[in-house]
Amino acid sequence: MSNQFLNLIKNRRTIYAIGKNLSQSPDELTTLIEDAIANSPSAFNSQTSRAVILFGQEHQHFWDIVKDVLKPFAPTEDAQQKTNAKVDSFAAGVGTVLFFEDQDVVKSLQDQFPLYADNFPVWAEHSTGIAQFSVWTALAEQGVGASLQHYNPLVDEKVHQKWNVPGNWQLRAQLVFGSIEAPAGEKEFMDREQRFRVFK
Repeated sequence: MSNQFLNLIKNRRTIYAIGKNLSQSPDELTTLIEDAIANSPSAFNSQTSRAVILFGQEHQHFWDIVKDVLKPFAPTEDAQQKTNAKVDSFAAGVGTVLFFEDQDVVKSLQDQFPLYADNFPVWAEHSTGIAQFSVWTALAEQGVGASLQHYNPLVDEKVHQKWNVPGNWQLRAQLVFGSIEAPAGEKEFMDREQRFRVFK
């Protein structure tokens, strides 16, 4: 059975070797990213997902922030060089999407529907995961490589200050993207009998 959506999912891979050799303009990529997030489902249609999209020097500045906050965690010069090399591989891309969840919306829903109050933070995590996956897959469909990173909460304060991000936006992940300079390796899968149970 052929399924176009499954083919798109299979095409979405973690690409670490990225560069700046893209044919798409920042405006084109911005529209793609915004459309993917806007059309991603959320519980109660709450639309809690937010994004800051960085290109050029703004993209570079984010990864400079990451380098800065990671310095205390690299106890030796060798560890520092390895950390910097990893961060530089992300900065080599074209842009970064910072994914946030609006906690004011979450709290408002908790107040409106107290019976489900404990669930709304969980559902917000579902929303951001779906938004991240949607953007990642949409980029892959256009031949753009990406990898999902998580330097929050270490970078949160500096990110909020640098880009004047509202305090109620909670940073959840960072998707760095660019041209595919080397393909992903072969993907390994668990035995399906360990993951699924089917009853007929």
